[in-house]
Amino acid sequence: MSSHWHRAIAELSAQGDAARAAAQRVDDAPSTERTTAVAISYAAETDYLRSAGMLLRAHLSDRRPPRRLPVARIWPYFRDAWKARTVDRLGGVWRAIPRDGALEKMRSAPTDPLLTAVVEQAEALQASLHGERQVDRLYESFIPERTGRSVADLVGGGGRSAPTLPGFPDPGHPLNRAFPRGSGMRIQPGREAEFTRLSSDRFAVLTRAVAFGDAVLALLVEHRAGGVAPQPGRLRGAGRWVGREQQLVPHRVKWPAKLSVFQAATLAGLGWLVLACTGLPLTFGQRADLGTYFTLLFVAASLIACTGTGLIVRHGPKLIAAPGPRAVVPGLVAGLMAFVVWQGQGPVAEYYFAGPYDRYDRQYANSCLAASPYRHDAVQATTEAGVLVVTPISGETTLRLGPAQDGGTHPLRPLDQATRKVLDRYGC
Repeated sequence: MSSHWHRAIAELSAQGDAARAAAQRVDDAPSTERTTAVAISYAAETDYLRSAGMLLRAHLSDRRPPRRLPVARIWPYFRDAWKARTVDRLGGVWRAIPRDGALEKMRSAPTDPLLTAVVEQAEALQASLHGERQVDRLYESFIPERTGRSVADLVGGGGRSAPTLPGFPDPGHPLNRAFPRGSGMRIQPGREAEFTRLSSDRFAVLTRAVAFGDAVLALLVEHRAGGVAPQPGRLRGAGRWVGREQQLVPHRVKWPAKLSVFQAATLAGLGWLVLACTGLPLTFGQRADLGTYFTLLFVAASLIACTGTGLIVRHGPKLIAAPGPRAVVPGLVAGLMAFVVWQGQGPVAEYYFAGPYDRYDRQYANSCLAASPYRHDAVQATTEAGVLVVTPISGETTLRLGPAQDGGTHPLRPLDQATRKVLDRYGC
Protein backbone atom coordinates (compact mmCIF):
# COMPACT_ATOMS: atom_id res chain seq x y z
CA MET A 1 0.00 0.00 0.00
CA SER A 2 1.37 3.44 -0.90
CA SER A 3 1.80 6.05 1.80
CA HIS A 4 -0.70 8.30 -0.01
CA TRP A 5 -3.47 5.74 0.22
CA HIS A 6 -2.56 4.89 3.81
CA ARG A 7 -2.92 8.54 4.83
CA ALA A 8 -6.15 9.02 2.85
CA ILE A 9 -7.81 5.90 4.28
CA ALA A 10 -6.74 6.86 7.80
CA GLU A 11 -8.27 10.34 7.40
CA LEU A 12 -11.46 8.87 5.96
CA SER A 13 -11.70 6.51 8.91
CA ALA A 14 -11.30 9.47 11.28
CA GLN A 15 -14.09 11.31 9.49
CA GLY A 16 -16.37 8.31 9.82
CA ASP A 17 -15.72 8.06 13.55
CA ALA A 18 -16.36 11.81 13.89
CA ALA A 19 -19.64 11.56 11.97
CA ARG A 20 -20.94 8.81 14.28
CA ALA A 21 -19.74 10.66 17.38
CA ALA A 22 -21.41 13.85 16.17
CA ALA A 23 -24.72 12.05 15.63
CA GLN A 24 -24.55 10.63 19.15
CA ARG A 25 -23.63 14.04 20.54
CA VAL A 26 -26.92 15.49 19.30
CA ASP A 27 -28.75 13.36 21.87
CA ASP A 28 -26.27 14.05 24.67
CA ALA A 29 -25.66 17.80 24.19
CA PRO A 30 -27.31 20.31 26.57
CA SER A 31 -30.37 22.06 25.22
CA THR A 32 -28.51 25.37 24.78
CA GLU A 33 -25.91 23.67 22.57
CA ARG A 34 -28.11 21.21 20.71
CA THR A 35 -28.60 23.34 17.60
CA THR A 36 -24.84 23.73 17.26
CA ALA A 37 -24.41 19.99 17.77
CA VAL A 38 -26.93 19.36 14.98
CA ALA A 39 -24.99 21.66 12.65
CA ILE A 40 -21.74 19.87 13.48
CA SER A 41 -23.39 16.50 12.89
CA TYR A 42 -24.74 17.56 9.49
CA ALA A 43 -21.37 18.99 8.43
CA ALA A 44 -19.40 15.97 9.69
CA GLU A 45 -21.64 13.49 7.86
CA THR A 46 -21.43 15.58 4.69
CA ASP A 47 -17.63 15.68 4.99
CA TYR A 48 -17.61 11.89 5.27
CA LEU A 49 -19.83 11.50 2.20
CA ARG A 50 -17.86 14.00 0.10
CA SER A 51 -14.48 12.48 1.03
CA ALA A 52 -15.70 8.95 0.40
CA GLY A 53 -16.96 9.93 -3.05
CA MET A 54 -13.66 11.60 -3.94
CA LEU A 55 -11.56 8.62 -2.82
CA LEU A 56 -13.89 6.22 -4.63
CA ARG A 57 -13.41 8.12 -7.88
CA ALA A 58 -9.63 8.04 -7.40
CA HIS A 59 -9.76 4.29 -6.72
CA LEU A 60 -11.90 3.47 -9.78
CA SER A 61 -9.64 5.62 -11.99
CA ASP A 62 -6.51 4.11 -10.42
CA ARG A 63 -5.20 7.56 -9.55
CA ARG A 64 -3.33 8.88 -6.54
CA PRO A 65 -5.69 10.09 -3.79
CA PRO A 66 -5.91 13.83 -3.15
CA ARG A 67 -3.46 15.38 -0.73
CA ARG A 68 -6.27 16.73 1.45
CA LEU A 69 -9.80 15.45 1.78
CA PRO A 70 -12.62 18.00 1.34
CA VAL A 71 -14.04 19.33 4.59
CA ALA A 72 -16.38 22.12 5.63
CA ARG A 73 -14.74 25.49 6.20
CA ILE A 74 -15.76 27.24 9.38
CA TRP A 75 -14.57 30.85 9.29
CA PRO A 76 -14.09 32.83 12.52
CA TYR A 77 -16.51 35.71 13.25
CA PHE A 78 -19.15 34.17 10.94
CA ARG A 79 -19.94 31.01 12.87
CA ASP A 80 -23.50 32.02 13.71
CA ALA A 81 -24.23 32.44 10.01
CA TRP A 82 -22.42 29.17 9.28
CA LYS A 83 -24.56 27.32 11.83
CA ALA A 84 -27.82 28.71 10.45
CA ARG A 85 -26.84 27.91 6.87
CA THR A 86 -25.62 24.40 7.77
CA VAL A 87 -28.81 23.50 9.63
CA ASP A 88 -30.96 24.90 6.82
CA ARG A 89 -29.10 22.98 4.08
CA LEU A 90 -28.38 19.77 6.06
CA GLY A 91 -24.68 20.57 5.76
CA GLY A 92 -24.87 20.64 1.94
CA VAL A 93 -25.41 16.88 1.74
CA TRP A 94 -27.63 17.14 -1.34
CA ARG A 95 -24.79 18.49 -3.46
CA ALA A 96 -22.42 15.76 -2.25
CA ILE A 97 -24.60 12.83 -3.34
CA PRO A 98 -23.04 10.88 -6.27
CA ARG A 99 -24.81 11.71 -9.53
CA ASP A 100 -25.75 9.43 -12.42
CA GLY A 101 -22.33 9.63 -14.07
CA ALA A 102 -20.55 8.48 -10.93
CA LEU A 103 -23.09 5.70 -10.44
CA GLU A 104 -22.60 4.43 -13.99
CA LYS A 105 -18.85 4.39 -13.45
CA MET A 106 -19.33 2.24 -10.36
CA ARG A 107 -21.56 -0.17 -12.25
CA SER A 108 -19.12 -0.46 -15.15
CA ALA A 109 -16.22 -1.43 -12.88
CA PRO A 110 -15.28 -5.12 -12.47
CA THR A 111 -17.73 -7.04 -10.33
CA ASP A 112 -16.85 -7.08 -6.65
CA PRO A 113 -19.03 -7.79 -3.59
CA LEU A 114 -17.73 -4.73 -1.75
CA LEU A 115 -18.29 -2.54 -4.79
CA THR A 116 -21.80 -3.94 -5.10
CA ALA A 117 -22.48 -2.77 -1.55
CA VAL A 118 -21.17 0.69 -2.47
CA VAL A 119 -23.48 0.80 -5.51
CA GLU A 120 -26.46 -0.15 -3.34
CA GLN A 121 -25.72 2.67 -0.92
CA ALA A 122 -25.23 5.13 -3.79
CA GLU A 123 -28.62 4.10 -5.22
CA ALA A 124 -30.18 4.65 -1.79
CA LEU A 125 -28.66 8.13 -1.68
CA GLN A 126 -30.08 8.91 -5.10
CA ALA A 127 -33.47 7.74 -3.86
CA SER A 128 -33.13 10.27 -1.04
CA LEU A 129 -32.21 12.98 -3.55
CA HIS A 130 -35.25 12.03 -5.63
CA GLY A 131 -37.42 12.30 -2.52
CA GLU A 132 -36.02 15.75 -1.76
CA ARG A 133 -36.83 16.95 -5.27
CA GLN A 134 -40.26 15.35 -5.64
CA VAL A 135 -41.95 15.17 -2.26
CA ASP A 136 -43.16 18.77 -2.30
CA ARG A 137 -44.74 18.23 -5.73
CA LEU A 138 -47.26 15.87 -4.11
CA TYR A 139 -48.98 18.80 -2.42
CA GLU A 140 -51.83 20.66 -4.00
CA SER A 141 -53.99 23.65 -3.28
CA PHE A 142 -57.59 22.75 -2.44
CA ILE A 143 -60.91 24.31 -1.52
CA PRO A 144 -62.46 22.85 1.67
CA GLU A 145 -66.10 21.93 1.89
CA ARG A 146 -68.44 24.47 3.36
CA THR A 147 -69.19 22.20 6.30
CA GLY A 148 -65.83 23.26 7.77
CA ARG A 149 -64.36 19.75 8.04
CA SER A 150 -60.83 21.01 7.37
CA VAL A 151 -59.01 18.13 9.09
CA ALA A 152 -61.11 15.57 7.24
CA ASP A 153 -60.37 17.41 3.99
CA LEU A 154 -56.64 17.16 4.67
CA VAL A 155 -56.49 13.46 5.40
CA GLY A 156 -59.64 12.02 3.87
CA GLY A 157 -59.76 13.59 0.46
CA GLY A 158 -62.66 15.92 1.27
CA GLY A 159 -63.11 19.21 -0.49
CA ARG A 160 -62.04 19.71 -4.08
CA SER A 161 -58.79 20.50 -5.80
CA ALA A 162 -58.28 24.15 -6.62
CA PRO A 163 -57.94 25.20 -10.27
CA THR A 164 -54.36 25.30 -11.52
CA LEU A 165 -52.71 28.29 -13.15
CA PRO A 166 -53.10 28.54 -16.93
CA GLY A 167 -50.33 26.65 -18.69
CA PHE A 168 -49.36 24.67 -15.57
CA PRO A 169 -51.68 21.67 -15.30
CA ASP A 170 -49.62 19.88 -12.62
CA PRO A 171 -51.22 20.78 -9.25
CA GLY A 172 -47.88 20.18 -7.52
CA HIS A 173 -45.95 22.61 -9.74
CA PRO A 174 -44.01 25.19 -7.68
CA LEU A 175 -46.02 28.04 -9.22
CA ASN A 176 -49.32 26.41 -8.23
CA ARG A 177 -47.98 26.08 -4.69
CA ALA A 178 -46.51 29.58 -4.60
CA PHE A 179 -49.71 31.20 -5.91
CA PRO A 180 -52.46 28.89 -4.66
CA ARG A 181 -55.98 29.42 -5.92
CA GLY A 182 -57.50 27.63 -2.96
CA SER A 183 -57.61 28.29 0.78
CA GLY A 184 -55.55 25.31 1.95
CA MET A 185 -52.76 22.90 1.07
CA ARG A 186 -52.89 19.12 1.26
CA ILE A 187 -51.39 15.93 -0.14
CA GLN A 188 -52.93 15.03 -3.48
CA PRO A 189 -55.64 12.37 -2.95
CA GLY A 190 -54.49 8.86 -3.73
CA ARG A 191 -50.78 9.66 -3.43
CA GLU A 192 -50.39 9.33 0.33
CA ALA A 193 -48.32 6.11 0.09
CA GLU A 194 -45.98 7.72 -2.43
CA PHE A 195 -45.65 10.76 -0.17
CA THR A 196 -44.74 8.55 2.80
CA ARG A 197 -42.11 6.70 0.77
CA LEU A 198 -40.51 9.88 -0.58
CA SER A 199 -40.53 11.49 2.85
CA SER A 200 -38.85 8.46 4.39
CA ASP A 201 -36.19 8.50 1.68
CA ARG A 202 -35.55 12.20 2.18
CA PHE A 203 -35.20 12.01 5.96
CA ALA A 204 -32.88 8.98 5.74
CA VAL A 205 -30.27 10.83 3.66
CA LEU A 206 -27.79 11.43 6.49
CA THR A 207 -27.98 7.84 7.71
CA ARG A 208 -27.41 6.65 4.15
CA ALA A 209 -24.51 9.08 3.75
CA VAL A 210 -22.70 7.45 6.68
CA ALA A 211 -23.52 3.98 5.33
CA PHE A 212 -22.10 4.95 1.92
CA GLY A 213 -18.92 6.20 3.57
CA ASP A 214 -18.57 2.98 5.55
CA ALA A 215 -19.03 0.90 2.38
CA VAL A 216 -16.37 2.91 0.53
CA LEU A 217 -14.02 2.65 3.50
CA ALA A 218 -14.41 -1.15 3.57
CA LEU A 219 -13.73 -1.28 -0.18
CA LEU A 220 -10.59 0.86 0.10
CA VAL A 221 -9.26 -1.10 3.08
CA GLU A 222 -9.63 -4.34 1.14
CA HIS A 223 -8.12 -3.17 -2.15
CA ARG A 224 -5.73 -0.41 -1.09
CA ALA A 225 -4.69 -1.43 2.44
CA GLY A 226 -4.36 -5.20 2.05
CA GLY A 227 -7.37 -5.88 4.27
CA VAL A 228 -5.75 -4.22 7.33
CA ALA A 229 -7.55 -1.07 8.45
CA PRO A 230 -5.12 1.67 9.52
CA GLN A 231 -5.57 3.63 12.70
CA PRO A 232 -7.73 6.76 12.29
CA GLY A 233 -5.58 9.63 11.07
CA ARG A 234 -5.66 13.37 11.36
CA LEU A 235 -9.12 14.88 11.68
CA ARG A 236 -10.04 18.17 10.05
CA GLY A 237 -13.28 20.03 9.41
CA ALA A 238 -16.43 19.99 11.52
CA GLY A 239 -15.56 16.72 13.23
CA ARG A 240 -12.93 18.50 15.34
CA TRP A 241 -15.68 20.41 17.16
CA VAL A 242 -17.63 17.42 18.47
CA GLY A 243 -18.17 18.08 22.16
CA ARG A 244 -16.88 21.67 21.85
CA GLU A 245 -20.09 23.34 20.75
CA GLN A 246 -19.75 26.23 23.22
CA GLN A 247 -16.32 27.07 21.86
CA LEU A 248 -17.49 26.88 18.26
CA VAL A 249 -20.60 29.06 18.64
CA PRO A 250 -20.72 30.62 22.11
CA HIS A 251 -24.12 31.14 23.65
CA ARG A 252 -25.08 34.80 23.41
CA VAL A 253 -27.77 36.92 25.03
CA LYS A 254 -30.80 37.36 22.80
CA TRP A 255 -32.36 40.67 21.86
CA PRO A 256 -35.34 41.50 24.11
CA ALA A 257 -38.80 41.39 22.58
CA LYS A 258 -39.42 45.01 23.61
CA LEU A 259 -36.81 47.63 24.46
CA SER A 260 -37.12 49.74 27.57
CA VAL A 261 -36.43 53.48 27.54
CA PHE A 262 -32.94 52.95 28.96
CA GLN A 263 -32.11 50.24 26.44
CA ALA A 264 -33.31 52.42 23.57
CA ALA A 265 -31.12 55.27 24.86
CA THR A 266 -28.12 52.95 24.89
CA LEU A 267 -28.76 51.89 21.31
CA ALA A 268 -29.11 55.54 20.32
CA GLY A 269 -25.73 56.32 21.90
CA LEU A 270 -24.12 53.40 20.14
CA GLY A 271 -25.65 54.45 16.83
CA TRP A 272 -24.36 58.00 17.28
CA LEU A 273 -20.88 56.65 17.96
CA VAL A 274 -20.98 54.60 14.74
CA LEU A 275 -22.18 57.66 12.82
CA ALA A 276 -19.37 59.81 14.25
CA CYS A 277 -16.76 57.21 13.35
CA THR A 278 -18.22 56.90 9.86
CA GLY A 279 -17.39 60.56 9.22
CA LEU A 280 -13.69 60.14 10.04
CA PRO A 281 -12.52 59.13 6.53
CA LEU A 282 -14.59 61.87 4.89
CA THR A 283 -13.38 64.58 7.28
CA PHE A 284 -9.72 63.66 7.07
CA GLY A 285 -9.99 63.13 3.30
CA GLN A 286 -11.43 66.60 2.86
CA ARG A 287 -8.72 68.25 4.99
CA ALA A 288 -6.01 66.23 3.23
CA ASP A 289 -7.28 67.39 -0.17
CA LEU A 290 -8.05 63.84 -1.30
CA GLY A 291 -11.13 64.76 -3.31
CA THR A 292 -9.92 62.67 -6.24
CA TYR A 293 -10.14 59.59 -4.00
CA PHE A 294 -13.79 60.17 -3.12
CA THR A 295 -14.80 56.61 -4.05
CA LEU A 296 -12.14 55.11 -1.79
CA LEU A 297 -13.11 57.42 1.07
CA PHE A 298 -16.78 56.50 0.62
CA VAL A 299 -15.89 52.79 0.68
CA ALA A 300 -13.89 53.30 3.89
CA ALA A 301 -16.80 55.14 5.51
CA SER A 302 -19.22 52.41 4.41
CA LEU A 303 -16.93 49.74 5.81
CA ILE A 304 -16.80 51.53 9.18
CA ALA A 305 -20.60 51.86 9.19
CA CYS A 306 -21.12 48.17 8.36
CA THR A 307 -18.54 47.06 10.92
CA GLY A 308 -20.06 49.23 13.63
CA THR A 309 -23.57 48.04 12.85
CA GLY A 310 -22.39 44.43 12.92
CA LEU A 311 -20.74 44.93 16.30
CA ILE A 312 -23.93 46.44 17.69
CA VAL A 313 -26.00 43.54 16.38
CA ARG A 314 -23.49 41.05 17.77
CA HIS A 315 -22.81 42.56 21.20
CA GLY A 316 -25.80 44.87 21.69
CA PRO A 317 -27.93 42.42 23.72
CA LYS A 318 -25.09 41.95 26.17
CA LEU A 319 -24.57 45.70 26.56
CA ILE A 320 -28.23 46.37 27.37
CA ALA A 321 -28.71 43.32 29.58
CA ALA A 322 -28.28 45.23 32.87
CA PRO A 323 -31.56 45.69 34.78
CA GLY A 324 -33.31 49.02 35.10
CA PRO A 325 -31.49 52.33 34.70
CA ARG A 326 -28.10 50.60 34.66
CA ALA A 327 -28.79 49.60 31.07
CA VAL A 328 -28.23 53.21 30.01
CA VAL A 329 -24.62 53.36 31.26
CA PRO A 330 -23.07 51.92 28.06
CA GLY A 331 -25.16 54.39 26.06
CA LEU A 332 -23.88 57.33 28.10
CA VAL A 333 -20.29 56.21 27.59
CA ALA A 334 -20.86 55.71 23.88
CA GLY A 335 -22.59 59.11 23.61
CA LEU A 336 -19.67 60.83 25.34
CA MET A 337 -17.20 59.13 23.02
CA ALA A 338 -19.34 60.06 20.02
CA PHE A 339 -19.38 63.72 21.11
CA VAL A 340 -15.60 63.78 21.46
CA VAL A 341 -15.12 62.12 18.06
CA TRP A 342 -17.72 64.33 16.39
CA GLN A 343 -16.31 67.58 17.75
CA GLY A 344 -12.64 66.63 17.66
CA GLN A 345 -12.19 65.13 14.20
CA GLY A 346 -12.36 68.51 12.44
CA PRO A 347 -9.71 70.31 14.57
CA VAL A 348 -7.46 67.25 14.58
CA ALA A 349 -7.68 66.93 10.80
CA GLU A 350 -7.00 70.66 10.39
CA TYR A 351 -3.97 70.39 12.66
CA TYR A 352 -2.34 67.51 10.81
CA PHE A 353 -3.38 68.62 7.32
CA ALA A 354 -3.08 72.39 7.68
CA GLY A 355 -2.88 74.71 4.71
CA PRO A 356 0.22 76.82 3.97
CA TYR A 357 -1.12 79.95 5.73
CA ASP A 358 -2.07 78.10 8.91
CA ARG A 359 1.24 76.27 8.84
CA TYR A 360 3.15 79.60 8.51
CA ASP A 361 1.28 81.03 11.47
CA ARG A 362 1.96 77.95 13.56
CA GLN A 363 5.66 77.58 12.65
CA TYR A 364 6.79 81.19 12.41
CA ALA A 365 4.29 84.03 12.84
CA ASN A 366 3.06 82.90 16.25
CA SER A 367 6.46 81.79 17.55
CA CYS A 368 9.90 83.04 16.53
CA LEU A 369 8.57 85.83 14.26
CA ALA A 370 5.83 87.02 16.62
CA ALA A 371 7.71 90.28 17.48
CA SER A 372 9.17 90.87 14.03
CA PRO A 373 8.01 92.60 10.85
CA TYR A 374 6.96 89.10 9.69
CA ARG A 375 4.19 88.70 12.26
CA HIS A 376 0.75 87.69 11.12
CA ASP A 377 -0.79 91.17 10.89
CA ALA A 378 2.22 92.79 9.18
CA VAL A 379 2.62 90.66 6.06
CA GLN A 380 0.88 89.76 2.83
CA ALA A 381 1.08 86.09 1.88
CA THR A 382 0.33 84.36 -1.43
CA THR A 383 1.03 80.93 -2.90
CA GLU A 384 2.59 80.44 -6.32
CA ALA A 385 3.32 76.98 -7.75
CA GLY A 386 3.75 75.37 -4.36
CA VAL A 387 5.74 78.32 -2.89
CA LEU A 388 4.47 80.50 -0.05
CA VAL A 389 5.57 84.10 -0.70
CA VAL A 390 5.48 86.24 2.47
CA THR A 391 5.93 89.99 1.80
CA PRO A 392 6.22 92.26 4.89
CA ILE A 393 4.45 95.64 4.68
CA SER A 394 7.57 97.34 6.09
CA GLY A 395 9.55 96.44 2.98
CA GLU A 396 11.83 93.86 4.57
CA THR A 397 13.16 90.85 2.67
CA THR A 398 10.47 88.70 1.08
CA LEU A 399 10.30 85.14 2.42
CA ARG A 400 9.91 82.17 0.10
CA LEU A 401 8.83 79.00 1.92
CA GLY A 402 7.74 75.56 0.74
CA PRO A 403 6.22 73.15 0.11
CA ALA A 404 3.04 75.24 0.17
CA GLN A 405 0.12 72.91 -0.55
CA ASP A 406 -3.31 72.25 0.88
CA GLY A 407 -3.52 69.16 3.04
CA GLY A 408 0.25 68.82 3.31
CA THR A 409 2.03 67.34 6.31
CA HIS A 410 5.55 68.61 5.62
CA PRO A 411 6.78 71.71 7.55
CA LEU A 412 7.60 74.88 5.63
CA ARG A 413 11.28 75.28 4.80
CA PRO A 414 13.24 78.23 3.33
CA LEU A 415 13.70 77.93 -0.41
CA ASP A 416 16.48 80.53 -0.92
CA GLN A 417 19.46 81.98 0.90
CA ALA A 418 17.81 85.31 1.71
CA THR A 419 14.94 83.54 3.49
CA ARG A 420 17.44 81.42 5.43
CA LYS A 421 19.32 84.51 6.64
CA VAL A 422 16.10 86.13 7.88
CA LEU A 423 15.04 83.00 9.78
CA ASP A 424 18.50 82.61 11.28
CA ARG A 425 18.48 86.25 12.38
CA TYR A 426 15.29 85.69 14.39
CA GLY A 427 16.37 82.28 15.69
CA CYS A 428 13.86 80.22 13.71
